[in-house]
Amino acid sequence: MAAQPEAAAQTADLKHPKLGGKNMTATEMKRNQGNDELPCLNNYALWKEWFYEKVQQRCLSLQETKVKMIRAQKAKEEKVKKREPHDWLSQEWFSEEKESLDTRIYLLDKLLPTLIPGMEKLLMEVERKNVLAPDKEPTKFNPICFLGEYLMRHNPQYSISTKPSPYLRGMKMVTEELKTEMPGTTSERLARMKVEAKNKRKDREQVDNMKSQVKEMRKEALAIQFKEWTVDVSGRIPVALVQSALRSFPDVIASAPIDVRKAVCDRKLEIIETLEKKVNIDEFTEYVHSYTEHFSNDMFQEILKHLGQCADDFQEAIRHDTWRQMFADLFLDCDYGKVGLLDRRKILALLIDFYDRSPVIAKRGFCNPRQWPIIELQEIELVDLWGGLDEQEVCEELSEKLVLSQTGIFEGEILASEPVAVKSTAFEASDLDGDTIHREKSSFHEDIKTERQTESASADRQEEAFPGSASTGYSLSKDGKPGSEKQVEEEEFSPGRDPDTETNREEDYRILDGEPGSEEQVCQKEDSGIAEATNTISGPTPEAITTTSEDRAVADMDIIASKQDAPVAEVVKETPARKDSFSKQHGSQFGQQTSSETRLQDKDLLQDQGKGPAHSDRQDSPAETSEEFEVPWSGDLLTCDLSCRYSSYGARIPEDWKRENTRFPDLHAIMAEIQNRWASRTRSAFDESCLNLPQFVQLMETFVGEDISLPTVKRLIAFIKEEYKQTEEEKIEQLEKVHRISRLAQRKLLLEALFEKWDNNASGFLDLEEVDAVLSTFKEGMEKEALRKAKKHLCCHYPQLSRVGKLSPKAFQTFLELLASEFPGNEDEAIDNLVEFLTASVEQSRMKCLQSLTRRRWLYNIQQAAETSGASMEPVYKAAFKALTQDAETHGDNKKISAYIALLEENQLSPERGQILLHYVACTADDAPYVLNQILYRDMKGVSFAAIEEGKPIHVPRVQLHGSIHFWNYDRPVEERKGSLLVLPLHDARWRAFGILGLDTLRDQCEKTIFLAHEISFYQGVSHAFSKAYHHICTLENVLQMTVTALDWLYPRAPSIHTVITYLVEPGKDKTWDYALRKMLTTDNTGQKEIHSSPVLLLRKENLLRDYLFKCTDSSQVIYTSVCGEYHIAVPLHDLSGQALGIFDISIGRHQKLPLHEHKDLQKMLKMAQAACSEILKMSLEETEPTYVLEAEHMANLRHAGILFHRFMLQDLRECVQKLDAESFAEIKSYIEPPALLHNIVKAVLLLLHPNWKGSEKTENWSQCKLKLDDSLIQEIYCFDPTAASVQVQAELLLDCITGVPRAAVWQQGSAPAEYLYHWVDTCLSLAEITRSLHSKTTPSLATFGTQFQCTSNEIS
Repeated sequence: MAAQPEAAAQTADLKHPKLGGKNMTATEMKRNQGNDELPCLNNYALWKEWFYEKVQQRCLSLQETKVKMIRAQKAKEEKVKKREPHDWLSQEWFSEEKESLDTRIYLLDKLLPTLIPGMEKLLMEVERKNVLAPDKEPTKFNPICFLGEYLMRHNPQYSISTKPSPYLRGMKMVTEELKTEMPGTTSERLARMKVEAKNKRKDREQVDNMKSQVKEMRKEALAIQFKEWTVDVSGRIPVALVQSALRSFPDVIASAPIDVRKAVCDRKLEIIETLEKKVNIDEFTEYVHSYTEHFSNDMFQEILKHLGQCADDFQEAIRHDTWRQMFADLFLDCDYGKVGLLDRRKILALLIDFYDRSPVIAKRGFCNPRQWPIIELQEIELVDLWGGLDEQEVCEELSEKLVLSQTGIFEGEILASEPVAVKSTAFEASDLDGDTIHREKSSFHEDIKTERQTESASADRQEEAFPGSASTGYSLSKDGKPGSEKQVEEEEFSPGRDPDTETNREEDYRILDGEPGSEEQVCQKEDSGIAEATNTISGPTPEAITTTSEDRAVADMDIIASKQDAPVAEVVKETPARKDSFSKQHGSQFGQQTSSETRLQDKDLLQDQGKGPAHSDRQDSPAETSEEFEVPWSGDLLTCDLSCRYSSYGARIPEDWKRENTRFPDLHAIMAEIQNRWASRTRSAFDESCLNLPQFVQLMETFVGEDISLPTVKRLIAFIKEEYKQTEEEKIEQLEKVHRISRLAQRKLLLEALFEKWDNNASGFLDLEEVDAVLSTFKEGMEKEALRKAKKHLCCHYPQLSRVGKLSPKAFQTFLELLASEFPGNEDEAIDNLVEFLTASVEQSRMKCLQSLTRRRWLYNIQQAAETSGASMEPVYKAAFKALTQDAETHGDNKKISAYIALLEENQLSPERGQILLHYVACTADDAPYVLNQILYRDMKGVSFAAIEEGKPIHVPRVQLHGSIHFWNYDRPVEERKGSLLVLPLHDARWRAFGILGLDTLRDQCEKTIFLAHEISFYQGVSHAFSKAYHHICTLENVLQMTVTALDWLYPRAPSIHTVITYLVEPGKDKTWDYALRKMLTTDNTGQKEIHSSPVLLLRKENLLRDYLFKCTDSSQVIYTSVCGEYHIAVPLHDLSGQALGIFDISIGRHQKLPLHEHKDLQKMLKMAQAACSEILKMSLEETEPTYVLEAEHMANLRHAGILFHRFMLQDLRECVQKLDAESFAEIKSYIEPPALLHNIVKAVLLLLHPNWKGSEKTENWSQCKLKLDDSLIQEIYCFDPTAASVQVQAELLLDCITGVPRAAVWQQGSAPAEYLYHWVDTCLSLAEITRSLHSKTTPSLATFGTQFQCTSNEIS
């Protein structure tokens, strides 16, 4: 059966000749014979071939002759028509009168063509004989006889036609026209058909003409759109980028009708994995038009807009690619030991230093290095996360509001505006008549005249708001007095140096140690009132800025710094012309600027001050823009494969790995196979102490943001390069760390290979006693005491070992490491000695090694199916059954087996028949009608429950002799119930049974159907691999369930978030394959969730313009970016090793950033989600026990992933509340009449702890209520468990207190205790609701879930 699809595939392309089909010449037959197409000899005999050739030639010649004759006749008629035109007197017969139409047609068709020539002859004869002469005697001429004779001689049926006269030819035309007017006749029908055909042809030509016009217009629009792309030196762009833009288009038209989206998605694009294949403008036009030729006008408008946005994104990608390459070079320069790591804490300290030295407005372009996402959520203090905003955040917000108010831009306008100026080519065509093509293209550089007008208007507004500050810049001091020299010096900024001018570092840059004071000034101005502060503005003193030769290079920097407290709009909008004017007015004070590099830096700083979150369009000066783009694009993105190119940089130390090539030759093949199964190394694990190259590059890119100019980036790089220092001790410590990591990786590989060599039947475990017996002979038994201690410590790490005595690969590695630690001397050398000894203790034949290798590949396919299934069990069942059947055929004498899987569930159907039951959820196809969905109770026959209780496989060689076997197929005769049965228990990581895997040979009619020992061992390996795969799927399901809970908590608190898409990371098949991202869950800001039944798989090579998701996965760091005009935050969800397990793609729409309280809530959600994810992953480990905090978690059937999210939130809030004391409530207690919001929060807390106080003075009277805010209340809150059975949470009562309370209103109270209490009440309510819903639901499965599945025969054969 399995060979049939291949045979069909192989024969699908063969083309056999058909009888009566196209004739084949000898040449064609020879050509087809060269293509392996063999014609039938009977149909293609030699005589038939010659016959077909001759007949064909004769027919073609006759046809050609006929065509020539017809053409010659038509040409002759045309000549006659030109020489002798028609007599138009015949038109008198043509009339629209319908009554005589048939008569006229008859006369013109039958009589007149013969009668008219006869009359002509008669008249001619009369004239010749002069019959009508009056003076002549009558003759015997009888005209009637003459005419009769003529008609008889010229009968149309017998006479030879003569040349018609012009009158007759005209009459013939009239006859044809009259026939077409006669209804029901053939001529009329033919004429009507000709008219219809003519009209249709005309309409078709008109439509084709219009389509061709539209086609040309669309191509012209695409050609114009091509100019928006950044091309290389040859004027080309990579095809892969165009494909990526087209492939992402269906996501942009998500709101389009389903049929339209389906039509777009059905067009498959060829995958091009390289950027080397490129297209010019003509090829681009043809390529895109072939994709869009069937689009409607509206859809074509959308894709033009989308392509324009992608062109903008690509231009930004090129700019950022330059930065990333510079950051990569910086990493290599700072990595003095070439170990591939930099000190993360030092880098963060340098970024903080650089940030603090920046002017307050320049900071708006950077990401604050003290805050997330530069630092991790786990590094944020709980008080900062759960309390109100700290002073620094308040200062930043107020300073931004001050800037916005002075520039005439309000925060609401920023959030609502479209931040990215999209270059779009608008094409309009109405009704296919090809109107016009309209093109609107934005530019990076505004018109100078418009800019000056805006500048002048801004200055006028500033004169009204700040009298006397329009022409020059002045500093606002803390107390409203003129700025002092000290304040100016504190705001000077010149960090780092440009790499091009390293030799002049002292002249070009000066780094001052003073802390910036502008931020503090803004905060104090806000506290005292902006109106009062703005009334006391004065200019800087002449001593504020010096012009010595040492400081000449920073003269303009000082001027700018002295203006930091002046109206910010003036600094932002200041042009070089105004700077020159200002310099002329104070020429004696400032001196002359001579350094071109310094002038470039001054322009850069002015541009940086004019940018920031409020303006996402890069309004660069011409000089700066020319510096960034004066060099044409090389045609390659240097850092698009940064993680791949530097994946092994510093990762493998040669001297640590050289021993594997010399000391352990027997393990070479196994180690190579294991390394080949390892996933690609492109993903980096997060480490709080160090950064590898991709992580460093991403961290720097996140810090500089989107709108920083190239000179500023160069100064940052120069600053980091100069300031990053390492002592010799630090270098040695870092080098030792890298060596230690390398040795541990080598040790893990070595011990894993040793485990596989011992486990020659691929059972997945080793017998502890067997290993112990061999190790007891090490060094002739001299290390028995060390072995005893190691075994004792091992049982402490793995308590289940004393019960089962089985060693997993990880337990085996731990055992040898514990044993080596007990030996004196170097631990690495001791482990090598143990490996060498254990390797020599096992002997394997070549055949046995190949068998073991084949079986391990089948087992690996089971795990691979789980990791790439998108949290679906169906591929896992397929892979497990396929491994069983393949081994039975290959290594089991071609046995025919039946296989089935049953899971333990709680018996709620018939409790009297036992507390648990076995539910058969999957089986092979032939057994599906009898086994699938069956239930096995304890009181029924069978050995399955015995296998579960004993924890060991049960083999029944002959089922007909056992007597306690339950047969599901009742149709099978009793005499045919012969064969073997094998039942293997399914265990989790801690060796707890959750089901069974059964196999039998009842379908095999051979006599030798008994399972052999090596087969049983391999089937145990299959059950072990299936268990790991099953629990991996369970873990992913729990993570997704936790994600749903987290997003349900987030969406009402952060309405500015548009959508959140959750991706899971799926590893490649081996180390040569890159990972993929599977789209699992989409949530919008209304809380609507879409769980994708057929998840979309994103590949890096197909999504070059959405590579921020892969950058996030590569670096395991948060990424802020703008894609197609929308801002995205990509947040990784780490596994226990620190690598990205999943990705949150958070879209905030046109907002460049979230409001502060929503940003805080997003951080809380992400931190809780990460903590819950880590706890879920720990549950599947064999060496750790799950941690239970709440009472509901101790109940097996209530182990719910949704509880974990709120449990960690409750734990954080408990710690925050525990840090409070009675004095912390002093502000709340000081209210005589508190705000209703504050009173309701305290009331909700008291009612949650004491529901019996409902309606009493203790909660209703504020004077009584505030007395309860003491240390005892804090202790009650810390110990309160909302899921406890003894606690009765009256949700309706609490909701009356806090329902309708806006989240922002609680945040605006500015009270940390109120914030804690509000979140604590909300979290307790959520936990109580989850617990109540779980109690009400039926959860019969003791395993996480069961999936019904039936495997078809083709899938397992």
